[in-house]
Amino acid sequence: MPFREKSAWIQISALFLGGMFYFRTVLKAWSESGQLVSPEAPLILSYTCILVVIAIVGHIGVVALAPKDADAPVDERERIIFYRAGHYSSYVIVAGALMSLGLFILTKSGDLLFYTVFASLVVGQIVEYVFQILFYRTSV
Repeated sequence: MPFREKSAWIQISALFLGGMFYFRTVLKAWSESGQLVSPEAPLILSYTCILVVIAIVGHIGVVALAPKDADAPVDERERIIFYRAGHYSSYVIVAGALMSLGLFILTKSGDLLFYTVFASLVVGQIVEYVFQILFYRTSV
């Protein structure tokens, strides 16, 4: 498995675990208070720290196991993989943003707009890494 495919797996794990922590916390606060809570900087900072720690620890582990793979330059095949994965994930991000705007028109909730756009960005990034893995496995 190429280093950048391993990196994609690490990033998916980080985004998924961080997203589960973040949105579970928001949903718990919502159910306890009966209303959607406003986004708070400490929770966003916690989410960011989870992402960074998982990414750093995961990449250190992968590099320790195969340091030569980590230094390999990006080849033409990988450039195509990254381009195509980013292209397809952009549709997910745009669709999520448009649905979020439509939801805002219906609910007039800026907090809900924030959370749905944030979720769209997280899901879109996960989709990009999933496509990278798929393209690595199918050799584009």
